[in-house]
Amino acid sequence: MPFVKISLRKGRSPDYKRALFEGIHAALVEAFLIPDSDRHQQIYELVEECFEIPPTRSDHFVVIEVIAFHGRSFAAKKNLYSAIVRNLERSPGITGGDILIILHEPPKENWGIHGGKPASEVDVGFRIDV
Repeated sequence: MPFVKISLRKGRSPDYKRALFEGIHAALVEAFLIPDSDRHQQIYELVEECFEIPPTRSDHFVVIEVIAFHGRSFAAKKNLYSAIVRNLERSPGITGGDILIILHEPPKENWGIHGGKPASEVDVGFRIDV
């Protein structure tokens, strides 16, 4: 049940934002083997003065934060990073150098799900140890 926060400069089209959602979600399904229906993504659009971009990056710079249960293998994480870049290069056309991915992995007991139960006490319906 990864949660994704996507930060970018304000002004992108609905199709551009949909491509971000689709590309990142497809990468999570591929790399972390989550169910296709497990979609938790938000886009944060920031005006230029609230989103500083490094001088070596373009106006398409995007920060993708993935918050996921702790327990995925290093190989699965590497697969996630490369799949996100591959998918977003294809659509909406963001170059790999303009994509920053940060993975946060709080332990399952730090997630309140299914009516306020710790995720460590709930069958989440998919494997974490991929």
